[in-house]
Amino acid sequence: MQTTSSVFDDLARLMTGAMGMAQGMGDEAKSFMRTQADRFVAEMDLVSRDEFEAVKELAAAARAEADALRERVEALEAALRDRA
Repeated sequence: MQTTSSVFDDLARLMTGAMGMAQGMGDEAKSFMRTQADRFVAEMDLVSRDEFEAVKELAAAARAEADALRERVEALEAALRDRA
């Protein structure tokens, strides 16, 4: 009876060790993939979200100013045609 219990204890310890090892390998693989992804992104020379939003706001302001200037030029051209 004691031999059976010892075999089960040994098997349980072996399984616990294997699970711990598998979890450690999974964590190490995840860390490796994260490092590789960070390096890949750094090499791609991508912009941050803050930089993108700032440029987007500048572009929207420039577009609004261009639209306002276009309307002003059209009004001035119309006024010159009416005077002629």
